[in-house]
Amino acid sequence: MLYPSPLGYNVLPDMPDFKAVVFDLDNTLVDFSRMKQAAVEAAAEAMVDAGLDAPREELIQGIYEVYQERGIEAQDVFNRFLESRLGKVDYKILAAAVVAYRRAKTGNMRLFPGVRWTLLELMRAGVDIAILTDAPGLQAWTRLVEMNLHQYFDLVITLDDTGETKPSRKAFETVLQRLGLPAEQTLMVGDWAERDMVGAQNVGMKTAFARYGALEKTVPPGVDYVLEKPTELVAVVKP
Repeated sequence: MLYPSPLGYNVLPDMPDFKAVVFDLDNTLVDFSRMKQAAVEAAAEAMVDAGLDAPREELIQGIYEVYQERGIEAQDVFNRFLESRLGKVDYKILAAAVVAYRRAKTGNMRLFPGVRWTLLELMRAGVDIAILTDAPGLQAWTRLVEMNLHQYFDLVITLDDTGETKPSRKAFETVLQRLGLPAEQTLMVGDWAERDMVGAQNVGMKTAFARYGALEKTVPPGVDYVLEKPTELVAVVKP
């Protein structure tokens, strides 16, 4: 959805000539929230089945609290949760949680509808496409390979490349430097207003808010485009 100029958003006739599109990964290309919810719920249920005496919903809430403390990409969440809950790691319960989590993650990892078609259209148009993500390198590439997206992206900038998370200027300046393009010819697409949109605006990039994947649907101020579905991006880049 492209808002008319009275609301402060660009319209198609005044669009710049974009040479590159930079995507966030989670909740922009991959429906990460859906996958994470299903995987955490499966892990909690497996803990109960393995003998942890606690209500399922209480376990889910506790696991998410550890994620909030440690970061959504943390790999030691179940260990720390069990330590806080039991005073130790019960390896039977831990193993049950890990196996259930991995199975649910694999079964619930999905692209948003239209993502693959959108990437193909951008490639046909000769537009460079890249990823800028706060995920560590292995986790980012694992998701790309699982979704069979790895062949679309020659440039993937992760936390391992910059050492800083968005909205750090370093993260965005790194991707611009590697692309070899000026900021005004580069469009950032992301679901997180405070990180993706603000960070891109701070270095002069144009912005497209992926509202279809955002947890907070309110349109952030100053964005150039608002996307209700991934396929709308093609009209932005190829008027």
